[in-house]
Amino acid sequence: MTTSSLAITVSKVSADSAKLLDRDLVEDRVAVEEPLEIRVGYATPEGRTATSISVTMRTPGDDAELALGFLFSESIIQGAGDVLNVEHSGPAAPDTGSHNIIRVDLATHVEVDFDRLHRNFYTTSSCGVCGKSSLDALRVIGAEPIEGDKARFAKDVLIVMPGALRDRQRAFEQTGGLHAAAAFNSQGEILVVHEDVGRHNALDKVIGSLLTQGLLPASNLGLLVSGRASFELMQKTLIAGIPLLAAVSAPSSLAVQLANEFNVSLVGFLRDDTFNIYSAGERIT
Repeated sequence: MTTSSLAITVSKVSADSAKLLDRDLVEDRVAVEEPLEIRVGYATPEGRTATSISVTMRTPGDDAELALGFLFSESIIQGAGDVLNVEHSGPAAPDTGSHNIIRVDLATHVEVDFDRLHRNFYTTSSCGVCGKSSLDALRVIGAEPIEGDKARFAKDVLIVMPGALRDRQRAFEQTGGLHAAAAFNSQGEILVVHEDVGRHNALDKVIGSLLTQGLLPASNLGLLVSGRASFELMQKTLIAGIPLLAAVSAPSSLAVQLANEFNVSLVGFLRDDTFNIYSAGERIT
């Protein structure tokens, strides 16, 4: 059984303490962070084999959704029909009991371009190398601009979304140390929400959940993230076919550039009844 938080004892110091040694021992909870290795199983002329393609630091739980969302956002899979099985592999970690390896077996018709993956991972992990390289990597995998004449999101709906997300952040209430991501419809109904120590992991879990529910591409949904809007989060939004990414904090310059080029609506600083629109504002009514 996995848990998203761990109880520890801390020394609590307050401004009212007469001296530094006047500390109260109290119980606190911290967000759990452990590595997850994602392995891809695939067919070869000699039989099936598996290759490790990523290790990410994540909050244990919903690992299958995380792995599927990652594979989808990297265009390794195009739909649920590309996956035969998803399961943890190997023994549990002796210190925590968590299973930190997950294997995704792909259908025989799926071809994996490992050279492209290595190039793309280098580009994104190096903060883009340059903006042009990052955008070119998306063009190589066939990313297309989002159609602009479908989804619409009312201003009043967007304004209440951060509060609605916060009400669903159970682990954050305990620890204060987890990011969150959610998918919502134009009526302001949250369909999926996930938390994780990594903002990209939280979004991968959301995308993986949408994939398993047969909701991708999600041309009628929006995404909300609890932190800033980075290039990586915008890339995942685009690949999932989702027309809107809203963030409670700031976007990066490359996220804005990507949003404008591929016609994704980007909203930032969504808090306290205000927000900024950085691209494709026609979807905000």
